Parts: sequence; C-alpha cells; structure tokens
Amino acid sequence: MSAPITIQIVWNGIAVQITHHKGRWHKDFDHIEILSEDRRALPVTETGYLSHHVAAASVEEYGGAESYVRAFLDHEAAKPGWKEREAASRQMSLF
Repeated sequence: MSAPITIQIVWNGIAVQITHHKGRWHKDFDHIEILSEDRRALPVTETGYLSHHVAAASVEEYGGAESYVRAFLDHEAAKPGWKEREAASRQMSLF
C-alpha cells in the first residue's frame, strides 16, 4: 500500500478534494474519498462526502483518480434527480 494522494479539483463550480488510497485494504481495490467544499451536495453524495471502494483496474482505465472521479460525477449528474435538484437550486422562491 502506498501513501494516499490528495488532489484538489473544481467540478461545475464546486471545489472538491479527492483522496486516493491505492490498494488500501486489498491490492486489487482502491479507496477514494470525495469531499466537497462546505459539504455541498454532489451527484454522488447529498452530504458532500463519499467513501468509495472501487476496483483498481477501473481507476487505471480512466487514467487515475481525478479522471475517474470527474467521469463518476458527470455520469451521476446526467441523471434526472440531479438535474431536477440543480434546476430547483437556481429557482428563486417567494416562500
């Protein structure tokens, strides 16, 4: 197991910290932690934090944790539930 790698990205205007633990508990699986600034909701987590275990081969297939997480967020953001949430957050409410 190697030391975790922490990456800062901005996804759709939201600052996101990605911590990648290669082979954390098993050589074939990686652990990725996703944490948004101010714990803002993301398409993969309403709390702004996600602990995600994934096959190491999947992470490598995307070229690393940053590309994997960006693809994961983009994929989940394309779903109707996230699109509705985003539209509602842009709507002004009088009540």
